Amino acid sequence: MQIKVSDYIARRLLNLGIDHVFGLPGDFNFNILDSVIQAPGLTWVNCTNELNAAYAADGYARINGYGAVVTTFGVGELSAINGIAGAYAENLPVIKIAGVPKTQAIKSGALLHHNFSNPDYFAFEKVYSNVTAATAYLDNENTIKSEIDRVFDIFIKEKKPVYIALPVDVCNFIVDDTIPETIIKSDPVNLKNAADKITELINNSKNPLIITDYLMKRFRLQNEVRSIVEKFNIKITSMIMGKGLIEEDDRHFIGMNFGEVAEDDYKEVYQDFDLIIGFGTLFSDLNTLGFAVKPDERFKVEIQTDYVIADGERFENVYIIDIINTLLNSNSLQSKNPPASNIPYIGYKPSVPSDKPIVLDEVFPLLQDFLEENDTVIIETGIISFASSKMKLKKGSNYLSQTLWGSIGWATPAAFGASVADKSKRTVLFTGEGSHQLTVQELSNMFKYDIKPVILVLNNSGYTIERYLSNDPNDVFNDITNWNYKKALELFGKHYKYHSVKTSNDLNRALNAAKEEQKDNLVYIEIFADKMDIPEIMKKSVAGVKK
Repeated sequence: MQIKVSDYIARRLLNLGIDHVFGLPGDFNFNILDSVIQAPGLTWVNCTNELNAAYAADGYARINGYGAVVTTFGVGELSAINGIAGAYAENLPVIKIAGVPKTQAIKSGALLHHNFSNPDYFAFEKVYSNVTAATAYLDNENTIKSEIDRVFDIFIKEKKPVYIALPVDVCNFIVDDTIPETIIKSDPVNLKNAADKITELINNSKNPLIITDYLMKRFRLQNEVRSIVEKFNIKITSMIMGKGLIEEDDRHFIGMNFGEVAEDDYKEVYQDFDLIIGFGTLFSDLNTLGFAVKPDERFKVEIQTDYVIADGERFENVYIIDIINTLLNSNSLQSKNPPASNIPYIGYKPSVPSDKPIVLDEVFPLLQDFLEENDTVIIETGIISFASSKMKLKKGSNYLSQTLWGSIGWATPAAFGASVADKSKRTVLFTGEGSHQLTVQELSNMFKYDIKPVILVLNNSGYTIERYLSNDPNDVFNDITNWNYKKALELFGKHYKYHSVKTSNDLNRALNAAKEEQKDNLVYIEIFADKMDIPEIMKKSVAGVKK
């Protein structure tokens, strides 16, 4: 069957389970948007700016598996690129589609708007080639279909952003609608050898430990990881970017891996393991709390996107999906003894609220107690990110943070995108006022789409994390403009409840009220804290981050 190019792209999005497309309209992408709007099952979401659209698509992809964002040529593309770069850094499959001028204008070098005085129609594709796994400029009539399929094939295999530039006239060209199968297949010899080596290492160990991380989320392997842990009785811990992958009340879960800044009982348990197995681990500064987590000689297995390292030997072209499933279905891998009297992970110990000025270490135990099963928790980067990762999640929860890229402002529109992806879950967003100011406009879409999150905003008079990292905490560039956030909410919608929090008793009352208020309202809790107050775990980690 024959189909328009833009309709074929819409069909490919739907085929991947993408049912919402984020972005902004522009005169070079109207034909694309027509196909999105007319495709049964596909919904167009107008965001307030292109950067927010990319962040929203990022949050959507973290829940849905894939995301999509559409902008116009040039100005729209560059506005979105930071969001796409963050998705690239953190292995999030977000497809970026740009509507570009007609092929005739491109070939003639016509001077059209959104371009330079010396026109360069390919400049923005070149920029995107640095932050995507593949790009395609669909200006050659003979290769349109094959280029679309090539880019989608990489999109599916690598779980990273890709880019398509689609000229206005090419949208209406006709192509075959057959969607080719994407085949993800490891080198069979390398796969077998890698699996055999890992099996040998595990069978020869008395007490192995899995460290799980973000790649297991990206490749949707949460259930497989949980099955391996249960079937073979292997203990498991998690890096920050992998938080939420394993149920935190699971008898095999020993707690979050905070390395040298972990509590003593965790460090004692960790010392007893004789084999460490990394499932998609990333040892970046923030994911290790300032390099507090250090792999030692026990770290003998590393499973990554398309390769495995086992006992110093590297096996190429072994895909993460294949090796995990091979281990799960192995008849040779021996089950370990069931966990001895396992000490359940408790996260934060309960705290007693008071009427003294609030300090941040009082916030997290109360927030942990507020969390419910099946929540989606979104945490902004900054001083709250490390401490938030210690909170114990309840069953079925999602935990989202942009730990590697760390672009402030990400969390608010990402929370919107995540909520669009799954409205059945309650959304809890915790951000700082400095980050919030960058992208606060996307609150308007939360009201428009009847999304009712609980939003906690830490107001501590500026960029506190930067005060600690910079030479002089009182440098003027760490101060921000004070906003009346309660008044700002009136710009965006009517159905909200606002709470001002200055003590832990205030916070306790606000969170208790939010349980009912959130059913019909967006709940907004503003926490006022001292500008130099940071959580204890951050004090331990900041020196490592500063390095």
